[in-house]
Amino acid sequence: MNVLWIMADQLRWDYLSCYGAKHIHTPNIDRLASLGVQFNRCYVQSPICGPSRMSFYTGRYVRSHGSTWNGFPLRVGEPTLGEHLREIDVKCSLVGKTHMEPDIEGMKRLGIDPESTIGALVSECGFDVFVRDDGTNPTNYPNRHGEDYDQYLREHGMDGDNPWEEWANTAIGPEGDLRSGWLLENSPYAARVPKEHSETAWLTTRGMQYIEAQDSGQNKGKPWLCHLSYIKPHWPYLVPAPYNNMYGAADVPPVNRTEAELQTDHPLMQAWMNMRVSKTFSRDEVRDIVAPVYMGLIKELDDQIGRLLKFLEDSGRMKDTMIVFCSDHGDNMGDHWMGEKDLFYDSSARVPMIVYDPRPQADTTRGSVSAELVEGIDLAPTFMEFFGGDTKPHILEGQSLQPLLHNLQNDFRPYCVSEYDYSTRDARLEIGVDQADARLAMIFDGRYKYIHVETMRPMLFDLQTDPYEVTDLAKDPDHADQLHRLGQCYFDWTRRHHNRITISAEAVERKTADKEPPGILIGFYDEQELKEHNRKLPNHL
Repeated sequence: MNVLWIMADQLRWDYLSCYGAKHIHTPNIDRLASLGVQFNRCYVQSPICGPSRMSFYTGRYVRSHGSTWNGFPLRVGEPTLGEHLREIDVKCSLVGKTHMEPDIEGMKRLGIDPESTIGALVSECGFDVFVRDDGTNPTNYPNRHGEDYDQYLREHGMDGDNPWEEWANTAIGPEGDLRSGWLLENSPYAARVPKEHSETAWLTTRGMQYIEAQDSGQNKGKPWLCHLSYIKPHWPYLVPAPYNNMYGAADVPPVNRTEAELQTDHPLMQAWMNMRVSKTFSRDEVRDIVAPVYMGLIKELDDQIGRLLKFLEDSGRMKDTMIVFCSDHGDNMGDHWMGEKDLFYDSSARVPMIVYDPRPQADTTRGSVSAELVEGIDLAPTFMEFFGGDTKPHILEGQSLQPLLHNLQNDFRPYCVSEYDYSTRDARLEIGVDQADARLAMIFDGRYKYIHVETMRPMLFDLQTDPYEVTDLAKDPDHADQLHRLGQCYFDWTRRHHNRITISAEAVERKTADKEPPGILIGFYDEQELKEHNRKLPNHL
C-alpha cells in the first residue's frame, strides 16, 4: 500500500466545483472527491506557506515546531513524517515544493554535516528528494530550488540566465515585448512557456516518473509515500495559453467585503487593510484581471490532475494507493479588502481536503461529504495508521482521519486551531507592536470563530448567522458568553504538553506504576514498610 499526497499552493477551497463553486468547473478534482471523502471544514495551522507546511510535515502545531514564518528554520531534531515512516520501512519522497528552511546553525552546533545522509534529510524536512522545486529566482530568492526545471526548459529550447523567470514567469505583450509576471497588470498575457512544458505539467510528469521508478530495482515492493507538491496557483499570477484567457471579469464571483469592514475600530485590521498588497487587491480593476488568471491556473491544475488519475488507473495504482488532495492555504483575492493569504478568514485558513482510501473498509464513505472539523496536522497520523505504524499521540498532535474514512466516528474534535506570527508584516510597524507580541490565534468550533490578538482586544465571528465573516461581534454584549467560552478554549489549548515528546504516555504510566528506580528509597520509615511497598509493585516477583 502506498500514498500519493498532492498539495496545491494557495488554492482556495471555494474555487473548486465539488465545493460548490459555480464560476469554475474542476471535473477531475471533483471525480477524486466522488471516489473518497470530501472534508468541508478543514483548517490549516497557519495561513502562510512555511509554517503551514511545517505543521503538515511534522503533524504538530506551529507553537510546537517553532517555524512560525517563511524562512524561519525548522529546528534540528524536530521529528518529521519522513522520520516516522522510515522507522516502519516506508519510503517518504518529495516531488515539488516544501518551503523548508534548514536549521544550519543547529546542525553546525551538533556537528551534523549538511551534505551527509542525516544532514540532507534534516535539511529537506525528512524527505528523500526526487525533485525539489519551490520555483526559482536566484536574483531575489536564492533558495527556491528550481535547478531541475531550469535544466528541463533548456533541454526544450528555452534557454537563458534564469529560464524559470524568462519563460515560465514572463509573458509576451501585444507589441511582442516581454512582460514580467511579477507585475499584476501583465497577468492576462500568456506565459512564454507552452502549456505542455509549464511547471504544473512538468511536476505532474515527474510525479508519474517517481511512481514508475518504484516498480523496479531495489524499490520494488517497498511501500512509499510521494508528496507531489505543486507551486500553483500561487503567484506570480501568470499561466500559459489557452488558460490565460479562459475566463474574464464576468466569470469571477462577487467580492466578499463590506463598507462597514472599512470602518472597523480594531487597530490591527486598520493597519492590515492599509498595507500595499491589500490596497492593490481592493481595486476592482486589479481583481478583474488577476482573478480570471488565478482561475486559469486552477483549471490547468485540474487538467493535470486528470492526467495523473488516468496514469494511476492505467497502471493499476488506484487499487493500492491512498490519494490525498489538499492545499497549504487559500488566497484572499480582495475579500475583506485584503490580498495575499493572511489572517483567519475562510478565504485563507480553510482549505480543500479530499482523501481517497483504496481499502474496502472505506467503501461505505465513497463520495461522501464530511462536516467534521479537521486540521492539516491530521494527515501525518492518518498516514502512519494507513501504513500500520503507531500514531504517536505524544508527538503527533493531529488525529488520524481513518475513523472518518471508515465511518466509525463522529464528533471528531471540538474546535480547530490556527496561528499566525505577523512580526515581519508592515502592519506590526504601523501599530507599534513589539515583534515578540505580534501573534494571533484562531479557535473555530464549527460556528464561532474566535481570534486571539496579543495586546489587543479579540475578534469574534458567527459563521451561522454571518457566513461571509463581515461582522465582528467581539464588542457585542450579547456575545460576551461566547467570547469568554472560546477564550477559555484557547487558554486550555495553550496549557497542553506541546513539547513533551521524548516519552510516550504509556511510558509515563509505567514510571508512575513502578514508582522510584531500583535502589532509590524515598520516605520509607522501616524495613516492614519497604517490604509491603515492594510486594504491591506490578513487577514484583
